[in-house]
Amino acid sequence: MAGSSFLLLSITLTFTILLSQTPPVVSSFVETLNRRSLGLKKEKLSHFRFYWHDILSGHNPTAVRIARAPLNSSATGFGLMYMIDDPLTEGPEMRSKLLGRAQGFYASASQQEVGLLMAMNFAFMEGKYNGSTITILGRNAVLSAVREMPVIGGSGLFRFARGYAQVKTHNFNFTTGDAVVEYNVYVMHY
Repeated sequence: MAGSSFLLLSITLTFTILLSQTPPVVSSFVETLNRRSLGLKKEKLSHFRFYWHDILSGHNPTAVRIARAPLNSSATGFGLMYMIDDPLTEGPEMRSKLLGRAQGFYASASQQEVGLLMAMNFAFMEGKYNGSTITILGRNAVLSAVREMPVIGGSGLFRFARGYAQVKTHNFNFTTGDAVVEYNVYVMHY
Protein backbone atom coordinates (compact mmCIF):
# COMPACT_ATOMS: atom_id res chain seq x y z
CA MET A 1 0.00 0.00 0.00
CA ALA A 2 2.78 2.38 0.92
CA GLY A 3 4.54 1.60 -2.39
CA SER A 4 1.44 2.33 -4.49
CA SER A 5 0.82 5.60 -2.60
CA PHE A 6 4.40 6.59 -3.22
CA LEU A 7 4.04 5.75 -6.93
CA LEU A 8 0.78 7.72 -7.23
CA LEU A 9 2.35 10.70 -5.44
CA SER A 10 5.41 10.51 -7.75
CA ILE A 11 3.25 10.42 -10.89
CA THR A 12 1.09 13.32 -9.66
CA LEU A 13 4.17 15.36 -8.76
CA THR A 14 5.79 14.61 -12.15
CA PHE A 15 2.65 15.73 -14.09
CA THR A 16 2.36 18.84 -11.93
CA ILE A 17 5.96 19.80 -12.68
CA LEU A 18 5.58 19.08 -16.42
CA LEU A 19 2.33 21.05 -16.72
CA SER A 20 3.75 24.02 -14.86
CA GLN A 21 6.67 24.18 -17.32
CA THR A 22 4.51 23.93 -20.46
CA PRO A 23 3.82 27.39 -21.88
CA PRO A 24 0.13 28.29 -22.13
CA VAL A 25 -1.46 27.89 -25.56
CA VAL A 26 -1.88 31.36 -27.04
CA SER A 27 -3.52 31.98 -30.36
CA SER A 28 -1.11 33.80 -32.67
CA PHE A 29 -3.70 35.15 -35.10
CA VAL A 30 -5.86 37.23 -32.76
CA GLU A 31 -5.26 39.65 -29.94
CA THR A 32 -7.41 42.09 -28.05
CA LEU A 33 -6.35 45.68 -28.56
CA ASN A 34 -6.99 48.85 -26.67
CA ARG A 35 -8.65 51.36 -29.05
CA ARG A 36 -6.37 54.12 -27.75
CA SER A 37 -3.33 52.14 -28.96
CA LEU A 38 -4.75 52.62 -32.49
CA GLY A 39 -5.27 56.34 -31.94
CA LEU A 40 -9.05 55.95 -31.68
CA LYS A 41 -10.74 58.53 -29.51
CA LYS A 42 -14.35 58.74 -28.40
CA GLU A 43 -16.88 57.59 -31.00
CA LYS A 44 -19.05 60.34 -32.49
CA LEU A 45 -21.93 60.74 -34.94
CA SER A 46 -21.43 63.03 -37.94
CA HIS A 47 -23.95 64.13 -40.58
CA PHE A 48 -22.80 64.98 -44.12
CA ARG A 49 -24.98 66.43 -46.85
CA PHE A 50 -23.73 66.68 -50.41
CA TYR A 51 -24.82 66.17 -54.00
CA TRP A 52 -23.75 63.31 -56.24
CA HIS A 53 -23.52 64.17 -59.96
CA ASP A 54 -23.85 61.13 -62.25
CA ILE A 55 -23.06 62.29 -65.79
CA LEU A 56 -23.53 59.84 -68.66
CA SER A 57 -23.62 62.43 -71.47
CA GLY A 58 -21.16 64.83 -73.07
CA HIS A 59 -17.45 64.67 -73.81
CA ASN A 60 -16.36 63.85 -70.27
CA PRO A 61 -18.89 61.48 -68.65
CA THR A 62 -18.34 60.52 -65.00
CA ALA A 63 -20.21 57.21 -65.40
CA VAL A 64 -19.43 54.74 -68.19
CA ARG A 65 -21.11 51.46 -69.03
CA ILE A 66 -18.75 48.53 -68.49
CA ALA A 67 -21.16 45.58 -68.86
CA ARG A 68 -24.48 44.71 -70.44
CA ALA A 69 -26.31 41.40 -70.45
CA PRO A 70 -26.54 39.92 -73.96
CA LEU A 71 -29.88 40.44 -75.67
CA ASN A 72 -31.07 42.55 -72.77
CA SER A 73 -34.59 43.73 -73.43
CA SER A 74 -35.49 44.16 -69.76
CA ALA A 75 -37.42 47.32 -68.90
CA THR A 76 -35.34 47.57 -65.73
CA GLY A 77 -31.97 47.41 -67.51
CA PHE A 78 -31.17 44.20 -65.61
CA GLY A 79 -27.50 43.33 -66.07
CA LEU A 80 -26.23 46.82 -66.93
CA MET A 81 -23.17 47.93 -65.00
CA TYR A 82 -21.51 51.35 -64.76
CA MET A 83 -18.14 52.43 -63.36
CA ILE A 84 -18.26 55.86 -61.73
CA ASP A 85 -16.01 58.73 -60.73
CA ASP A 86 -18.79 61.18 -59.84
CA PRO A 87 -18.23 64.63 -58.30
CA LEU A 88 -19.62 65.28 -54.82
CA THR A 89 -20.53 68.94 -54.40
CA GLU A 90 -21.75 71.15 -51.58
CA GLY A 91 -24.86 72.25 -53.50
CA PRO A 92 -26.95 70.77 -56.31
CA GLU A 93 -25.31 72.92 -59.01
CA MET A 94 -22.26 71.44 -60.70
CA ARG A 95 -20.40 74.73 -60.20
CA SER A 96 -20.79 74.55 -56.40
CA LYS A 97 -17.80 73.65 -54.21
CA LEU A 98 -16.26 70.23 -54.96
CA LEU A 99 -16.02 68.17 -51.73
CA GLY A 100 -14.83 64.88 -53.17
CA ARG A 101 -15.61 62.08 -55.60
CA ALA A 102 -17.78 58.96 -55.52
CA GLN A 103 -15.70 56.17 -57.00
CA GLY A 104 -16.98 52.65 -57.61
CA PHE A 105 -19.77 51.05 -59.59
CA TYR A 106 -23.47 50.45 -59.77
CA ALA A 107 -25.35 47.69 -61.51
CA SER A 108 -28.97 46.99 -62.30
CA ALA A 109 -29.67 43.98 -60.09
CA SER A 110 -33.47 43.63 -60.26
CA GLN A 111 -35.69 42.15 -62.94
CA GLN A 112 -38.92 43.54 -61.45
CA GLU A 113 -38.02 47.20 -60.75
CA VAL A 114 -35.18 49.63 -61.25
CA GLY A 115 -33.03 48.50 -58.35
CA LEU A 116 -29.30 49.11 -58.31
CA LEU A 117 -26.53 47.42 -56.39
CA MET A 118 -24.20 50.28 -55.44
CA ALA A 119 -20.62 49.91 -54.23
CA MET A 120 -18.65 53.11 -53.88
CA ASN A 121 -16.18 55.08 -51.84
CA PHE A 122 -16.80 58.73 -51.11
CA ALA A 123 -13.25 60.03 -51.38
CA PHE A 124 -13.14 63.44 -49.69
CA MET A 125 -10.78 66.14 -50.96
CA GLU A 126 -11.74 69.07 -48.74
CA GLY A 127 -10.98 70.29 -45.22
CA LYS A 128 -10.13 68.01 -42.33
CA TYR A 129 -11.61 64.97 -44.14
CA ASN A 130 -9.23 65.34 -47.12
CA GLY A 131 -7.86 61.87 -47.91
CA SER A 132 -10.50 60.01 -45.88
CA THR A 133 -13.20 57.80 -47.39
CA ILE A 134 -16.67 56.51 -46.51
CA THR A 135 -17.73 53.21 -48.10
CA ILE A 136 -21.31 52.53 -49.19
CA LEU A 137 -22.59 49.13 -50.26
CA GLY A 138 -26.28 48.49 -50.75
CA ARG A 139 -29.48 48.47 -52.74
CA ASN A 140 -30.84 51.65 -54.31
CA ALA A 141 -34.45 51.44 -55.54
CA VAL A 142 -34.07 54.59 -57.63
CA LEU A 143 -37.77 55.21 -58.27
CA SER A 144 -38.54 55.46 -54.52
CA ALA A 145 -38.72 59.00 -53.16
CA VAL A 146 -36.19 58.28 -50.38
CA ARG A 147 -33.78 55.35 -50.32
CA GLU A 148 -31.45 54.10 -47.62
CA MET A 149 -28.10 52.38 -48.03
CA PRO A 150 -25.63 51.23 -45.38
CA VAL A 151 -22.23 52.71 -44.63
CA ILE A 152 -20.03 49.66 -44.21
CA GLY A 153 -16.68 51.24 -43.39
CA GLY A 154 -14.15 53.83 -44.32
CA SER A 155 -10.54 54.92 -44.09
CA GLY A 156 -8.54 57.74 -42.54
CA LEU A 157 -10.78 59.63 -40.12
CA PHE A 158 -13.54 57.11 -40.91
CA ARG A 159 -11.77 53.92 -39.81
CA PHE A 160 -14.33 51.57 -38.24
CA ALA A 161 -17.16 53.74 -39.64
CA ARG A 162 -20.73 52.52 -39.71
CA GLY A 163 -24.02 54.20 -40.46
CA TYR A 164 -26.39 54.86 -43.32
CA ALA A 165 -27.10 57.19 -46.22
CA GLN A 166 -30.52 58.60 -47.06
CA VAL A 167 -30.72 59.33 -50.75
CA LYS A 168 -33.21 61.26 -52.86
CA THR A 169 -33.10 62.32 -56.47
CA HIS A 170 -32.76 66.08 -56.89
CA ASN A 171 -33.14 65.96 -60.65
CA PHE A 172 -32.96 63.42 -63.46
CA ASN A 173 -32.73 64.03 -67.21
CA PHE A 174 -34.66 61.28 -69.03
CA THR A 175 -32.98 62.13 -72.35
CA THR A 176 -29.33 61.99 -71.23
CA GLY A 177 -29.59 59.81 -68.11
CA ASP A 178 -27.71 62.45 -66.11
CA ALA A 179 -28.75 62.70 -62.46
CA VAL A 180 -28.14 64.85 -59.41
CA VAL A 181 -28.83 63.03 -56.16
CA GLU A 182 -28.87 64.44 -52.62
CA TYR A 183 -27.02 62.30 -50.05
CA ASN A 184 -27.54 62.70 -46.31
CA VAL A 185 -24.96 60.43 -44.68
CA TYR A 186 -25.00 59.65 -40.95
CA VAL A 187 -21.74 58.08 -39.79
CA MET A 188 -20.53 56.75 -36.44
CA HIS A 189 -16.75 57.08 -36.34
CA TYR A 190 -13.86 57.82 -33.99
